Amino acid sequence: MFKLFFVLLVFLLGFSGCGFGGNNSVAPGNGGSKIIETKNEKNQIADSDKNVDGTAKKNNALRDNPFFKSTLDFLGSPVELPDSVALSEGEMKPYIEAIGGTTIAFKMLPIKGGKFTMGSPDTEIGRKQDESPQHEIEIAPFWMEEHEVTWQEFSLFALNILRETRKAQTEREQLADAMASPTPPHTIAAISYDNSSKQGYPASGMTLYMAQVYCKWLTIQTGRFYRLPTEAEWEYACRAGTTTAFSFGNTDENIDDYAWYFDNSDGTSKKIMQKKPNAWGLYDMHGNLSEWVLEQYDTNTYSKRNSNSSDSVVVPLPTDFGQVLRGGNCEDDETNRLRSAARLFSVAEWKKQDPAIPQSIWWTTDAPFTGFRIVRPLAQPKNEEELKKYEADPEIWLKYPTQR
Repeated sequence: MFKLFFVLLVFLLGFSGCGFGGNNSVAPGNGGSKIIETKNEKNQIADSDKNVDGTAKKNNALRDNPFFKSTLDFLGSPVELPDSVALSEGEMKPYIEAIGGTTIAFKMLPIKGGKFTMGSPDTEIGRKQDESPQHEIEIAPFWMEEHEVTWQEFSLFALNILRETRKAQTEREQLADAMASPTPPHTIAAISYDNSSKQGYPASGMTLYMAQVYCKWLTIQTGRFYRLPTEAEWEYACRAGTTTAFSFGNTDENIDDYAWYFDNSDGTSKKIMQKKPNAWGLYDMHGNLSEWVLEQYDTNTYSKRNSNSSDSVVVPLPTDFGQVLRGGNCEDDETNRLRSAARLFSVAEWKKQDPAIPQSIWWTTDAPFTGFRIVRPLAQPKNEEELKKYEADPEIWLKYPTQR
């Protein structure tokens, strides 16, 4: 009887995986347990194969998504919008782009090309060493959105509102609606200053990668090439022909007329276009939200620039940190952080409270002050190599386990 009880006990321990050495161990000299463990191992391998097959199928399905198609495929037949058509700088006009058959629209302003001196002089109050040496850059003409991208624009993609509120009318709209969407934020209130449902407030709390994916989605919608500005393009547009610390002068005497920062914002984002624009008609280039640009931070970026190209010295990492932002924001309590030449870069602490494992590629849970505005170059990219300098890498999405 005792012998039968012992054999039964060994069988139960082996079946439950709770042998003397733990779930993955085998009791020394216990042949019966070894047989059970071998069966478990086979089952685990089979389950693993199923998971691999499932992931492969999911990834293959996602690769069929428009996001994984070349942007060049969408640029040959843009949605008709006469004022957006230009073959030369002289033909560029302001135009209004409506998104996907909705009433939500934004205005793009033509920015003429030219040369400017990037960085700050030694005499500028509040300057930092990473703003030097000053160097001349020639900028090609482009259009820039007159204000930061709003929640109404951004949420059509990022929060799936487009699919839920209307039926796509055209083949292009159906294609754009089919694009995979990012995972929603853990709590939108935390990243939006509770402004996400209000009209006219800038979208906030997204990562650089998210902003780039939005640009691709918008390009699919319109057939016009939208992207984030390079750091040089952003500073050129912010300065609007000036060489002073701010686009409105060398001191912060009139800063309340042009910018939202901690002292006049209560540390929260404000509605767009409430302050004065710069000389080129661009609003909130100083303050409100810090805006993502295409550059990986380096204290010696400016000394490493080998030519007068306005492209990134280093293409920013897609999901890591150290990507550059410009313009200062509503939480800045020092006005020198809002200067035209001031630089900011992302850090790991911006995702400190992110509950996702691994952390989200979409949202900055602890940095609601991040935002962006878009540009459209007059000369569109001509090949895949050129696109890689500006666009989000779709393969990153495949490596993120909670994508939809």
